[in-house]
Amino acid sequence: MFQLQPQFCFINYVTNKNMSDVYQESLELHLKNKGKLEIKSKVPLKTKDDLSLAYTPGVSEVCRLIAKDKSAALTHTMKGNMVAVISDGSAILGLGNLGPEAAIPVMEGKCILFKAFADVDAFPICLDTQDTEEIIKTVKFLAPNFGGINLEDISAPRCFEIEARLKAELNIPVMHDDQHGTALVVLAGLINAIKLRGLDKENAKILINGAGAAGLAITDLLLKYGFLNIIVCDSRGAIYSGRPDLNDEKVKIALRTNKENVAGVLSEIIKDQNIFVGVSQANLLSEEMVISMSERPIIFALANPTPEIMPEAAKRAGAFIVATGRSDFPNQLNNVLAFPGIFRGALDNKVAQITDLMLTRAAENLASLVTTPNQELILPDPFNPEVAKTVAKAIY
Repeated sequence: MFQLQPQFCFINYVTNKNMSDVYQESLELHLKNKGKLEIKSKVPLKTKDDLSLAYTPGVSEVCRLIAKDKSAALTHTMKGNMVAVISDGSAILGLGNLGPEAAIPVMEGKCILFKAFADVDAFPICLDTQDTEEIIKTVKFLAPNFGGINLEDISAPRCFEIEARLKAELNIPVMHDDQHGTALVVLAGLINAIKLRGLDKENAKILINGAGAAGLAITDLLLKYGFLNIIVCDSRGAIYSGRPDLNDEKVKIALRTNKENVAGVLSEIIKDQNIFVGVSQANLLSEEMVISMSERPIIFALANPTPEIMPEAAKRAGAFIVATGRSDFPNQLNNVLAFPGIFRGALDNKVAQITDLMLTRAAENLASLVTTPNQELILPDPFNPEVAKTVAKAIY
């Protein structure tokens, strides 16, 4: 059984600090510590006997065992509890394509969250290529070392093919967290939000603003969960069947959403919607747009670090529930609520594929941790030690 270890965590509430303070302190923290990760031995190395067991000659017997039975690597090496956190630096946070070196701090952060919240060991790997085939080939070469692959900050639409191919060609769980971790947390938040608002999933009208990796994955999971009325909007407006400029992934989503083939820009199509889910860019949603929505709308403004609308502005315009991706406002919807538990469950249960059914079960489990949700508490605190355990129980 794993225990929460907050000393590893780097998420902090910053209510009493402005963002410039946080940025400067983060720079100083990374400089002082030369990053956030180090490697430590699990076994003693103080005597000749210690060396004989950990290295030569004793280790040769472990090698012979694994040569006869590769599955022994899961029980006799780090592989059984080790996840690779892999990025090409093409879609870092909300910053864009900054390259592999600039991705290292985020991937390090991801790794310490894995350890802190689910006792999963993780190692960051930032690849100096953005070629789809090279990434797939490289990850396959690296896969024998790991029990799972967490893809991170890889831009759409390449991320869809990379994940699909690796899932098909590897026998360990592969997940692009920007897609599925985000989708799980949004679904969990909506389960409690619509309960509070008195909506049901069959009739709730949802506008998803942003048609990249997160937006399309959120749409897919909400549809599979039973939400029926969804319109997806990209930078050019509503996605509808027959729109001539859609890529393959958007064509697929157009066939499953926007039943009335509504066209128009965000300010037009948001009218009378019950729910706004933003995974796009800062300050795209105005108070006037919120006012034009249905009475007491639900606003998930998840762009980071600056949301599509600030919570106080959304509330002035009549929003019933407001959630963001930030820790300095109520209702933080952050992937840290999902990915540690997902991989904890996958590793413990030797899951080869993380399925949509597992994700929806996990979302229900996560939502259930808030026994009495309210307008400022629709999901549990990331530091709740039950979060990862509860999510992990759904991954089997």
